[in-house]
Amino acid sequence: MTIKVLVADDQDLVRAGFCMIIDAREDLEVVGEAGDGDRAVREAARLRPDVVLMDVRMPGTDGIEATRRITAAADPPKVVILTTFDLDEPLYAALRAGASGFLLKDVRPPELADAVRVVSRGEALLAPTVTRRLLDRFVAVQPAEPVRPGRLAELTDREVEVLSLVARAASNAEIAGYLSLAEATVKTHVSSVLRKLGARDRVHAVVMAYDLGIVRPRPSP
Repeated sequence: MTIKVLVADDQDLVRAGFCMIIDAREDLEVVGEAGDGDRAVREAARLRPDVVLMDVRMPGTDGIEATRRITAAADPPKVVILTTFDLDEPLYAALRAGASGFLLKDVRPPELADAVRVVSRGEALLAPTVTRRLLDRFVAVQPAEPVRPGRLAELTDREVEVLSLVARAASNAEIAGYLSLAEATVKTHVSSVLRKLGARDRVHAVVMAYDLGIVRPRPSP
């Protein structure tokens, strides 16, 4: 099944390069381009891509606001933020806006293609060590989103355990080892957690875990 991609970047050469990389893969297809945030929002609504590659800094509506608008729609695509800076402040806001991951613009072509495939499956595009370091820092400085208390009550004790481990950047295989469960069982629990919380993906679930107080940021050294 072909994964449809929308590329949003205000630099023509950069955008063209990403499009060439995507279109060179048999299972990926660029269905549209945008040079600013407003157009990205319009094209996402019109073309219904599976994944949007979104530049952070664009004229007019920036990538963060565009991400917020896109992910607020019904059945939204996954959004991957493209940036030249690793772990700067806009990335924290992008998490709150609904981004499913980040890529540096110097990413290698195979890694870009793999990233599109990863987020299209609903997985988080963040390395475990980066996930914990980033979330520990950004949750401490960003105001929490209101989360309905009833959502936590809907989770079973086992699902709370699984969510706490997801929030600590554990993979499904690692969670299976910690809890002495089959990996397939862990996947079922993770899917149930996402559904009950109304989370878009694992990244969103991690943010909600911090908001719900299931895990807390570690104090700064």
